[in-house]
Amino acid sequence: MLMRLWAVFALLLAGQVAADVAQPTRNLDLRPDQQQEQAAHLTADLLSRYHYQPVALDAAMSQRIFDHYLKALDPDRIFFSQADVDQWREAREQLGQAIVKEDLRIPFAVFNLYKQRAFENFGYARSLLAQGFDFGAQESYQYSRDDEPWPASPAEVHNLWRKRVKNDWLRLKLAGKDAKAIVETLDKRYDNSLKRVARLKTEDAFQSFMNAYTMSVEPHTNYMAPRAAEEFDISMKLSLSGIGAVLTERDDCAVVRELTPGGPAALSGRLKTGDRIVGVAQGASGAWTDIQGWRLDDAVALIRGEAGSVVRLDIIPAEHSRDGKHRQVSFVRQKISLEEQAAKKSVLTVSEGGSSRRIGVITLPVFYQDVESRQKGDANFKSATRDVARLLRELKKAQVDGVLVDLRNNGGGSLNEAVELTGLFIGNGPVVQERDARGNIHVERSAGARVAWSGPLGVLINRGSASASEIFAAAIQDYGRGVVIGEQSFGKGTVQTLVDLDQVAKNDKPLYGELKMTIAQFFRVDGGTTQLRGVSPDIAFPSLADPKYFGETSFDNALPWVQIRSADYSPLGDLKKLQPLLANRHDARIAKDRYFQLLQADIAEAKAEGRKSSVSLNEAERHGALLAEEAKLALRRQLAAGDSADDEADDEAAPRPDLKDDGLQSDERDLLGELKAAKARKKAKDVLLGEAAQIVADESELLATNADLALRARSAAPPPAQRQQGSAARNGIM
Repeated sequence: MLMRLWAVFALLLAGQVAADVAQPTRNLDLRPDQQQEQAAHLTADLLSRYHYQPVALDAAMSQRIFDHYLKALDPDRIFFSQADVDQWREAREQLGQAIVKEDLRIPFAVFNLYKQRAFENFGYARSLLAQGFDFGAQESYQYSRDDEPWPASPAEVHNLWRKRVKNDWLRLKLAGKDAKAIVETLDKRYDNSLKRVARLKTEDAFQSFMNAYTMSVEPHTNYMAPRAAEEFDISMKLSLSGIGAVLTERDDCAVVRELTPGGPAALSGRLKTGDRIVGVAQGASGAWTDIQGWRLDDAVALIRGEAGSVVRLDIIPAEHSRDGKHRQVSFVRQKISLEEQAAKKSVLTVSEGGSSRRIGVITLPVFYQDVESRQKGDANFKSATRDVARLLRELKKAQVDGVLVDLRNNGGGSLNEAVELTGLFIGNGPVVQERDARGNIHVERSAGARVAWSGPLGVLINRGSASASEIFAAAIQDYGRGVVIGEQSFGKGTVQTLVDLDQVAKNDKPLYGELKMTIAQFFRVDGGTTQLRGVSPDIAFPSLADPKYFGETSFDNALPWVQIRSADYSPLGDLKKLQPLLANRHDARIAKDRYFQLLQADIAEAKAEGRKSSVSLNEAERHGALLAEEAKLALRRQLAAGDSADDEADDEAAPRPDLKDDGLQSDERDLLGELKAAKARKKAKDVLLGEAAQIVADESELLATNADLALRARSAAPPPAQRQQGSAARNGIM
C-alpha cells in the first residue's frame, strides 16, 4: 500500500487532525511514553533480523533517519532555519543508538521545535493581514522548495511566509473577494492551522519519527500506531462497527459529510448531511462528552464501537445556527460494509463503423480481503476475488462482448487476492514468484482456479496502479491473456507482512502498534520484476505523472531492478500480431477525438507547469493567466453543450471542466456545494475509460472476424496437470 512520508504536515494543512479539548493549549513539551520507546526498540530488533534488506543502525543510517524526519516535518523548508538544523548536527549520528537505548528525547525535541516554529510562523502570517500588499511589484512566490537550502535566517523564513500570505491573498482577490472578506477568510484559516498544531500529540510525534525510521530502511516499510493499524485493518476488510456516517471537520465540529446506505443512521432518517455532532454518550444512560474542538479521529473513535451497542449523539441540525436548538438521537451500532471501495461493474456500449459492442467494466479500487473472517471459516468473508467472480457472472448473463478491468489508482492490497483474481482469467497456473531475504524462490499459483471469463480482456492501469495491481496486469500480459492499456505503472515490486508488535511482546492490550515490513520481492512469471520499471502497457495513454515525484523511482532508497529465471508456465495466447492493429485503430481514433486531443494538450501544459516551482505575485500577470484559463474552460463548456445537443446525452454525462480557482481550501467551502461538485465530477465523461473500452471492443471484433488472430490468441494449451504442485498464495500485503 502506498504511503507518503510527510504525514504530520499533510494533517496540518488538510484538516484531518483534531483536538483533545475544546480550547487546546500550546504544549511545546511533548515527551515519549515508555511504551513508545519500547516499541521503537522492538521495531529495530525486527527490522535488523527479518527485513528483506536489513540495514545496521549505524551513524550513516542515523543521518538518513534524521534527514527523512526533517523532511517529514518540513518538506518545503519553511519552518526550520539553517540555525535550527545546525543545532542538531551532533544528534544526527546518535539516533540509532537512541532507539536501541530506548531514549527518544532527541526526536521529540525536534518535534517540539517544529511545533514552536509553526506557532511562530502562522502567528506571523496572521499579523501580516493588517498591512495589505502591493500587487504591482515584480516578485514571485516559490511554492515548491523541497530541493532548496534551509533558510539562512529567521528573517528569510519570514520573507517566505510573507510571500505565501501574499499569494493566498491574491488568489482570493482574483476570485472576486474584497479586502474585508479576504482578511476574514485568511485570519480564520491561519487560526485554524494554529489550533491544529496545538492539537498534535505525543502519538503524532512518535508516528512521524517511526515512519522516518522505517522508510529510511526501505520505502514500503511502515510503522502503524494502534489507531493507524485499526484504520488499515478496516481498509482491508471493507467493514467496521458504527452508525454508518462519514464525518468531516468544519469550524471545530464533527460534521456529517455523507451517510452509508443501509446503515443505522441512514435507515433512521434522524441524521443528515451537514448536521453537527457536538456531544457523544455511551449506552442508554451514559454521561455526555462534549466533543466540540476535538480531533476528528478522536471524535470518530468515540462514535464507533461494538456492533449491538448503543451510542447517543447531541446534534445541531444543519439548518440551525451554531447556537441553535440541539436534538439528541440514539443509534444501535451495526457492522457497516464500505461498499464504496468494493468492486463494481458497469456496461459501456461503444459504436464505430456502423457496429456496436457492449463492454463490461469492472472497477477495483483495492485488493481487499477480510482475513480474520476467512480464517474463522466464515463462508461469506469479504473478498475482491469473490466479488469480481460474481460480477463476471452477471456480465456474462448480460452477454457483453469483452471485459475491461479498471485498476487505475489501485495501490495494491492482499497478495492472496491478486493471485486468486488472476486465476479467474487464466485458470490454474503460476501467477507470481517471490524471493525472500535468503534468496529462496517461491511460486504463487492460482491453484484449482476455474476460469470465470475467457473472452476478450483488457486491463486499464495508470501510475497509481501498484503492487497487487502490477502482479495482476503483468500476469495477464505474460500469459497473452489480454491487452494492458494506460500508463507505466508505479513500480512497487515488494511484498510486506504485518507484524503485531503486541503479539510479539505478549501484551494483553494494544500498546505497541504494528509494523508493516518488507519480507520479499516479487517477480513476474517471465522472470522480470516490476520493481522500479513497473508494467509497460501494450497500448500507451498520455501520462501526467512525473517519475521524479510519483512512483518507485521517486524514492532515494528503492530496491533495484533485477531478473531471475522464469517460472514453469505456458502462455495461453499470443497477442503480438493483434497489438499493432489495435494501436493503429487507437491512433486513428484519437486523432479525430476532440476530447482526447484536449486531454493531451492539458497534460502537456500541466507537465510544463509541473516543472515550475514558483508563481508571479504581480496582479496583472496573474490576471492575464486567469483570463487564458477561463477561455479554455469556456471551450470545455461549449464542447459539453455540443455533446448534449448532438448526442442527446444526459447532461450529467457530459465532460465537466474543473472550476476556476476560488482561492479556498476544502474545509472553507460550503459542504453541500462541495458534495454537489464532487458528484458532478464522478459523473463527468471519462475519456480514458471510454477509449480503453473502444480498444477492448476492437479486440473483440478482430478476434471474431480474423480466424488467424483468434487462433493465435488461444494458441497455447493450459498448463499440464503435473505443474499443479505448490501451495496457494500466502497472506501478504502488497
